[in-house]
Amino acid sequence: MSHSTPDPNAAAGNVYDGLLEHHDVAGDDSQWAFGTDFEDPLAGVDTTVPDDVDAHELATYCLMLGDDALVLSQRISEWCSNAPDLEEDIALANIALDLLGQARLLLARAAAADPSVVPTLPEGSPVPAEDALAFFRDAGQFRNLRITEVPNGDFAHVVVRTLLFATVRLSLFTRLAESRDPVLAAIAAKGVKELTYHRDYAGRWFLTLAQGTDESRRRLTAALAELWPLFGEPLSTHPVEAGVAAAGVGVDPAAVADEVDVVLEQVFAVSGVDRPGAAPLAGVQGRTGRDGLHTEALSRMLAEMQVVARAHPMGKW
Repeated sequence: MSHSTPDPNAAAGNVYDGLLEHHDVAGDDSQWAFGTDFEDPLAGVDTTVPDDVDAHELATYCLMLGDDALVLSQRISEWCSNAPDLEEDIALANIALDLLGQARLLLARAAAADPSVVPTLPEGSPVPAEDALAFFRDAGQFRNLRITEVPNGDFAHVVVRTLLFATVRLSLFTRLAESRDPVLAAIAAKGVKELTYHRDYAGRWFLTLAQGTDESRRRLTAALAELWPLFGEPLSTHPVEAGVAAAGVGVDPAAVADEVDVVLEQVFAVSGVDRPGAAPLAGVQGRTGRDGLHTEALSRMLAEMQVVARAHPMGKW
């Protein structure tokens, strides 16, 4: 007697038919690209711009902070499945998710403060404002720091970059929690808890690598030397940052420079690592990442990150 394997799709159809039917509403068989079922991240929040605050300047400042988080989140997420062990793989993925969450809130705040910063998409596109800002701007429209965009190196590289970035951002967000803009204040208060973990995680690994083997120390100091010239930019004051600081809604990064220096000196001292002496990387005719001046690495990264969204501007999940 012969036996044949039953076809699981013969009677009930393809196992995925139900999913397709669920989304094929009113004959709409479009592909889905955006999470339109997600709530507006600022739903129920009063997004009125405080009195005497320039709405476009506030939006630009939010883009700066949001782009920093978005770009670095993308870089750190590239470590998924590539970290030294599973525990570090999960830790880096969590850091990337924290930054992505900050990016979403900050880009949404930028759009609410000044809708003119949101790219124009085809009429009827379901793309929410924060996704439009993430996926439909060119590199020259991004305001992120250049230290966030350079390609990943080895594990020591991600440790050093995370330490430098999180130390500055934690000091900024601690002060930003007192912003006159209640939306920024709330975003910063939540971010402080996340950034404290990011900084401490990177600090512990910095010490471990510095006091580990000769090879781990060599890699750490090489990463520090490579990234240090980019570290002047996060502590330099852009005119937009000066404006929002004067209005009481933002923070001048120069105001946290001494605090950041103390923290890093403590890490260097306990690790037995000398502070680098390399000069900061200059901008081009005074322009830096905050002005839309970036390395080629950002364009390549965005091409990969944005390709599906740009191919389906009318797509929805």
